Amino acid sequence: MSRNILITGAAGFIGSNFVHYFKNKYPEYNLIILDKLTYAGNLHNLDGIIDKIKFIQGDICDFELVTRIFKEYDINGVIHFAAESHVDNSIKTPFIFTQTNVIGTHTLLETAKQVWGEGSDNKFVHISTDEVYGTLGEEGYFTETTLIKPNSPYSASKASSDLIARAYFETFKMNINITNCSNNYGAYQHHEKLIPHMISLALRNEKLPVYGNGKNIRDWLYVEDHCKAIDLVFHNGVRGERYNIGGHNEKRNIEIVKLILKHLDKSEDLIEYVTDRKGHDYRYAIDPTKIREQLGWKPETKFEDGIIKTIDWYLKHKEYLDM
Repeated sequence: MSRNILITGAAGFIGSNFVHYFKNKYPEYNLIILDKLTYAGNLHNLDGIIDKIKFIQGDICDFELVTRIFKEYDINGVIHFAAESHVDNSIKTPFIFTQTNVIGTHTLLETAKQVWGEGSDNKFVHISTDEVYGTLGEEGYFTETTLIKPNSPYSASKASSDLIARAYFETFKMNINITNCSNNYGAYQHHEKLIPHMISLALRNEKLPVYGNGKNIRDWLYVEDHCKAIDLVFHNGVRGERYNIGGHNEKRNIEIVKLILKHLDKSEDLIEYVTDRKGHDYRYAIDPTKIREQLGWKPETKFEDGIIKTIDWYLKHKEYLDM
């Protein structure tokens, strides 16, 4: 069967890593990339592979464009990364997040339904976040049955898109999977995000702002491990199922900052504690038992190795830093 796969948001961080991984593993697949190239999209993320794919600049909210792409390229699979994703930005400009993350996802799903037909076996994978579940205390983990309780405009927009995807499975019997991942780290990430942001500041010998007391906890997942999980979900995911993807690498934010400073041989005096983020979730932690038992996935990269590999990548690619 010919695979003509639409990948949205593939000039962004996770999407571009996935395209490199996916095209190298499945050179026979035709990958059609749709990306708006907002500030967080970077066509250079696809260097070395751009001539092996079809790139289209455009908006996932553009129903006419999306429909034309489905028909012209005979799309028979979708992997949907495109999203506004920075929590701080969602607090400042929340409507943009609703527009892209909710309306854009709905546009893709409705197009798929209209073009493929109800009950189609063509796969649609919707990439989401663990933030839709809200926050945890010191104990416990998010599972696929955890109630959705988002606390930021970003996570609310992703939770909404998750529910629309679920509704299209339940109502129209489409072959949909939802994945909810923990914090990704690795190459090609925009410098607004924690790790490249702190590297940038440290290299400039500027203060590194840490929200609150720095004790908020995140579960960190190396981006290549995430790509392998999505690959498995796309090919083998059980119709209609949600899969949590996490690395079992819980770290406090301050630990990440101190580790970066240590690797760069910079003083911890550069740390500056600032007013906490509004609605700042305390802890995220994922239980990936389901994807491990159903699809055989497990993270392969130890955090201690992955974080050093990541820092060193940015030191060699300073064009990705805010310098």
